[in-house]
Amino acid sequence: MIDYDKLISEKCRVMKPSGIRKFFDIAAQMDNVISLGVGEPDFQTPWNVRQAAITSLEKGKTKYTANSGLAELRKAISENIRKNTGVSYCENDEIIVTVGGSEGIDISIRTLIESGDEVLIVEPCFVCYAPIVSLCGGVPVSVQTTEETQFRLTPEMLREKITDKTKLLILPFPNNPTGAIMERSDLEAIAEVIRDTNILILSDEIYSSLTYGTKHCSIIEIEGMKERTIYVNGFSKAYAMTGWRLGYVAGPKPIIKQMLKIHQYGIMSSPTVSQYAAVEALENCDEDIVKMRDEYDMRRRWLVKALNDIGLTCFEPKGAFYVFPSIKSTGLTSEEFCERLVYEHNVAVVPGNAFGECGEGYIRISYAYSLKHIMTAIDRIKEFLADLDKQKKENG
Repeated sequence: MIDYDKLISEKCRVMKPSGIRKFFDIAAQMDNVISLGVGEPDFQTPWNVRQAAITSLEKGKTKYTANSGLAELRKAISENIRKNTGVSYCENDEIIVTVGGSEGIDISIRTLIESGDEVLIVEPCFVCYAPIVSLCGGVPVSVQTTEETQFRLTPEMLREKITDKTKLLILPFPNNPTGAIMERSDLEAIAEVIRDTNILILSDEIYSSLTYGTKHCSIIEIEGMKERTIYVNGFSKAYAMTGWRLGYVAGPKPIIKQMLKIHQYGIMSSPTVSQYAAVEALENCDEDIVKMRDEYDMRRRWLVKALNDIGLTCFEPKGAFYVFPSIKSTGLTSEEFCERLVYEHNVAVVPGNAFGECGEGYIRISYAYSLKHIMTAIDRIKEFLADLDKQKKENG
């Protein structure tokens, strides 16, 4: 008899499953559940992008590409970054096409982090950063933001956490789950703290195309920051291409050279058909982004008002497609609120503590769903809150 417990890595054993997937799985097993839990665009991939993929298959373009990706795609990525930020990257040795932004994050951390290295992770945040750091033997250090600062990172928060073991700062803006953004003045203040250190930045900007009322500013636009930043982006959110699994990293040549080795051994190359589709997306889909962003903006404004109207305080997010309302007034924990909501009123959302301890007292709601879907969910949440109030009164 094989004792699998003795074979499994201890680092893997202690890793917690994703708190996002838990409620997604619950919803999948129930009838009549409205889910607002998944961060996936409800739009179809633009037709011309799908057609480009079909054409590549018809022409038999199904071989491996270069490890770093199709040359024409890397050139298009370089031009797109320059167009949006004014910053230039060489497509030959400063860009790698990855399997989603997630692989870009993974190989960035694995390239840099060794046992004992500290990684500053701005929270609340996407769930993957800390587990990857821990698998590398690094030490995840939470930098907790608050609603009072609109969940933005401040220089004071950053200075407090830096030690002589700090090697990397993960900067996840526009933010999942809060929808928070960092404006140029915010980033300049962070740059002042980082500039005289030997700390690198991993900037996860997968939602950079989805900001409302303001243009996204990247940390690489700030003087002196390009050379100390690994820039991660992708196609999933902006072009509704989640299942195509394609992203990219751009960064300093010496670091990209080392990252490419991990990519070569672990992946070899990203999906060829997805790469041909991505060229079309970058070259001809700006109008599609605008249409999707306008629709998200309409839903965002309606949802923020609706949540505040029913008694769940919600600050106005300026990016991504999430809201992060407070449920502290209910007296329930985030987990309790979400479990009771899904089982008693058939609405699935994600507890805020799935994104870090400072997310306790909040829930994440995605508005990557139709307005009709969102409206029905809000009606059910309103009924749930009324039931909670009734129960409180009955219990004295």
